[in-house]
Amino acid sequence: MQYISHSEEETEKIGADFARGLSAGSVVAMYGDLGAGKTAFVRGMAKGLGIDSMVNSPTFTIVNAYPGKTELFHFDVYRLSSSGELFDIGWEDYLSRGGICVLEWSSIVEDAFDGSEIRVTIDKLSDSDRQITIDN
Repeated sequence: MQYISHSEEETEKIGADFARGLSAGSVVAMYGDLGAGKTAFVRGMAKGLGIDSMVNSPTFTIVNAYPGKTELFHFDVYRLSSSGELFDIGWEDYLSRGGICVLEWSSIVEDAFDGSEIRVTIDKLSDSDRQITIDN
């Protein structure tokens, strides 16, 4: 599926609508350049899951956990050098908790995925426009 977003708010809405269709245990692998809107999409996902917390990129903490009916685990693996480091911080434990795991900069840790992940790619078309592609 492909969507065109013309603003950060539209990107959040697409993320919210997308999240409503996810099941517990889903893994969302995100791809896109710096400033593409990955964190805005995750903010929308949190809203779609009924999570009221302020969602920020976990760049320095690697992962933020947001409690809700379905917990959201938001990873930013930009500072990791390999999937081995993801496993070192407890990747398998997060997977077993039954929440939704969403990872920014997924290309760094692709070999940690089992093939069931949902790929979300955000491409910058202009300063405000984004193409969002979701592949199951």
